[in-house]
Amino acid sequence: MSTYNNVEEITRMVLQALESTNANKPTVKVPIGVSARHIHLTQEDVEKLFGKGYQLTKKKDLMGGQFASNEQCTIVGLKLRAIENVRILGPVRSKSQVEISATDARTLGIKAPVRQSGDTAGSAPVALVGPKGAIYLDEGCIVAARHIHMSPADAAAAGLKDNDFVSVRMGNERGAVLDQVKIRVDESFTTEMHIDTDEANACQVKQDDLATII
Repeated sequence: MSTYNNVEEITRMVLQALESTNANKPTVKVPIGVSARHIHLTQEDVEKLFGKGYQLTKKKDLMGGQFASNEQCTIVGLKLRAIENVRILGPVRSKSQVEISATDARTLGIKAPVRQSGDTAGSAPVALVGPKGAIYLDEGCIVAARHIHMSPADAAAAGLKDNDFVSVRMGNERGAVLDQVKIRVDESFTTEMHIDTDEANACQVKQDDLATII
């Protein structure tokens, strides 16, 4: 057999093996959650913005023990550009953090890096203004990296584990494949993919549409 025929046969066998492997993999669909800009605060910063002894009040329960509060404040970027009425999420955290979209970052005139929630070291500075005061964060403003929350059972069924990365297909006429989607597994999670408003608008998807892990 010629060298060419050897290569052709090997290529055919590899393609068949890949098709067989993919055929045995389950199709995993996950609901989409569209995350609008929001803020996480320490108790100290809550009191600076809303008054001494103030406690966040619950508007709606979210996964993982979090909740959307009734409280909102204004984000102020460089050159005093601002976005008003930004929701604060509770409960309070050990470090304050602001999560915005890339479009918001341009509006505010700041260079917010793409990060997983909680990874704020060296991120963008930002100011927050509330009804009783204002604070300035030397760092803490990020564009939240897309990710999928999964329960341990759903992750195991999909053959995935915490901190894996996958690609996800979503949308129809303007659909796209999003790479580098981090899997986050915890007992308190229900399975849901979190993207920001920029990504949702680009793919023309909305809350509770389904995305497919590929």
